[in-house]
Amino acid sequence: MRILYLTQWFDPEPAFKDAGFARALADAGHDVEVATGFPNYPDGKLYPGYRIRPYRTETIKGVKVHRLWLYPSHDASSLKRIVNYLSFFLSALIFGLLRGGRYDLVYIYHPPLTPALAAALFCKVHRKPFIVEIQDLWPDSVGASGMANPKIVRVLERACSFVYRRAARIIPQSNGMKAELIRRGVPADRLATIFNWATYLPPAPGQKLPDTIAAAFAGHLNLVYGGNIGQAQQLGVLVDAAVAAHRTNPAIRLHLVGGGIERDPLQQKVRDMGADDAVHFHNPVPRDIMDRVFDAADILAMHLKHDPLYLITIPSKTQHYLACGKPIVAGLPGEAADILRQSGGAIVCAPGDAEAMTQGLERIAAMTTEQRRAMGACSRACYDENFSMSSAVAKTVQLIEEQC
Repeated sequence: MRILYLTQWFDPEPAFKDAGFARALADAGHDVEVATGFPNYPDGKLYPGYRIRPYRTETIKGVKVHRLWLYPSHDASSLKRIVNYLSFFLSALIFGLLRGGRYDLVYIYHPPLTPALAAALFCKVHRKPFIVEIQDLWPDSVGASGMANPKIVRVLERACSFVYRRAARIIPQSNGMKAELIRRGVPADRLATIFNWATYLPPAPGQKLPDTIAAAFAGHLNLVYGGNIGQAQQLGVLVDAAVAAHRTNPAIRLHLVGGGIERDPLQQKVRDMGADDAVHFHNPVPRDIMDRVFDAADILAMHLKHDPLYLITIPSKTQHYLACGKPIVAGLPGEAADILRQSGGAIVCAPGDAEAMTQGLERIAAMTTEQRRAMGACSRACYDENFSMSSAVAKTVQLIEEQC
């Protein structure tokens, strides 16, 4: 079967369903190609070796990748973000109208919704089925980000309904998301939950931490957050908790590794607090190096702002942190919080509760090294028992093959 994997974000960007996923579909016996944009996420800046063109092809892990024109942006400007999404929508639509007929099925990674909307249009022209995988529920996540006004949210609601009515199958990444889609009128028999897996990779021979990070880690009890530093994460709560815990135990040091629109404001917050010794910022690193940072950490941290959306969303960081086999402190609600609590490897508090997060940090910091290792072992055991790439890919391939 010839499959087009349509996604706005792809390697070398830190995309979850990356070239490894496309390669896995190909290894299952299918002819897979990818249509994506020019890499600029999460900072809105083009990656080295790329420049904006109308079209370009390359090969990644043996899979042909079609690079389509877009306007690179990922900052706090709602207008620029809209232009970014719409530019890729137009490119995907034109590509699909011109070349979509050669594929037997289109598989779309959502968010954003716009590639799925383009596929709904060009697949109707070519009379081809398409499958939509939903990682973030729109328009809810757009509203939660503060990037859209109520009028835009209403337009997105109609666009979502249009796409969902025409999709052959819809794959939400949590049971809570599936239940919400059913409540919104999506037929249950068109929905199939497939949990995310982790992209964690064990160290390669000779692989080590960057010297600057290793130096910052030396002699401290290191709390690490790695990933996007955006509005949804509300990492000011984590900063407040870490600074308070540092006052009690000066060995505690928070490391924020990554980029995003909230990084500069957070750095200013830390300077205003006079907490430069308690909180360190590090530039984004490649995914495999980020895993070495997680390996070197004593505690991993995550936080999401309070929003009903996150009651039914499982952030991919949940599975990734579990796979790293470390103690976890998290401030988040819903299904993800339940998974972490049941793992035995995490202390979970309500989002926005810096005091409770401080107490969780202090509790883990007071443990012996052996006790922290035991918590980490519980995290990894939870991952091994409940989440795996092989199982998820097998379910995905089955759904794909049912459509043709």
